[in-house]
Amino acid sequence: MRSRTDLTFVIVNFNTPEWTSKCLTSLDKYFIDRSEFRSKIIVVDNGSSDDSVKILRRKHPDVELLLSPKNLGFAGGNNLALKKVSSRYAMLINSDTEFTKSSKFDQLIEYMDDHPEVAVITPKVELDDGTLDFASHRGEPTPWAALTHFSGLAALRPNSKFYGRYHQLYKDLKKIHKIDACSGAAMLVRTETMEQIGLLDERFFMYAEDLDWCRRFREAGFDIVYYPLVSIVHHKYKSGMGHQDAAKVKKVRSYFYDTMLQYFDKHFRNQYPGFVRYLLAQFIEWKKGQL
Repeated sequence: MRSRTDLTFVIVNFNTPEWTSKCLTSLDKYFIDRSEFRSKIIVVDNGSSDDSVKILRRKHPDVELLLSPKNLGFAGGNNLALKKVSSRYAMLINSDTEFTKSSKFDQLIEYMDDHPEVAVITPKVELDDGTLDFASHRGEPTPWAALTHFSGLAALRPNSKFYGRYHQLYKDLKKIHKIDACSGAAMLVRTETMEQIGLLDERFFMYAEDLDWCRRFREAGFDIVYYPLVSIVHHKYKSGMGHQDAAKVKKVRSYFYDTMLQYFDKHFRNQYPGFVRYLLAQFIEWKKGQL
């Protein structure tokens, strides 16, 4: 019998109690009840304004529920729980994900146990239609990678290492391999390495915090691995904006473009001349104007 918890799942809820409950139910059915490893679940309610806390306490009384008085964003909400994690591994899971019979996550833990150089591993994250959620299979978003992606050049030549760097689709998606970054929707992290590089950067309120975290792990000498032999379903956008009105959806979508500039300023500003940032800022304003 192990004396220490192996894995802690962290789920952030913000006004989506039904999706969070669906995620928790599937987690119990397809992992907790079948796993050989010791695990626990922490749900952070990120300042919800609905009956989330009441509903989750009633439906899932055994889950540890942390309450934030306000919305701390994705990074802040997850960090609230990550500060309490004492297990060997922690796994960020979006509230709009769903475990299935293919979510044999014991394999992820076993792989990590055998590969101490790996700090982060992601399963295959599938959309509702069974296709890969490309956000979970990312390259470093350099200005060139972003340009080829948003201009459509990458879509024309997705298997090109020169043009397809944004999602690295030139790699064999059926095999285990290293990637630059994965999505916080399903992200298993070795806590020892997390303690070494720090928590998620809360300057990123929503989006890019997972890219930034993965970059920091890589800079510390660790690997990020894509493991397609197990999977999880991502009902995309339900946790962040699927339940909100049009004005709030527009605001949330604008975060995606705002964080592009934040990420550039943190990691690339000193590497490129000023006009590159100017062009990026103009592009972002144009894209936000199209929302």
